[in-house]
Amino acid sequence: MAVPKKKTSKSRKNMRRAHDFLTAPSLSVCPECKSPKMPHRACPSCGIYKGKEVVGAAKQA
Repeated sequence: MAVPKKKTSKSRKNMRRAHDFLTAPSLSVCPECKSPKMPHRACPSCGIYKGKEVVGAAKQA
């Protein structure tokens, strides 16, 4: 079993973890209703993708 010879310093540990953060999902704007939506997915508010209605829009009161 591999055992480290030296203790990993706080600086080296934090440098290694520098890329482990979460990134916010990218959003695009729906060309029909101008609401934010995830790219390459149907709009959750109007149900349109690539100019066609693919999902029935949610009933708004």
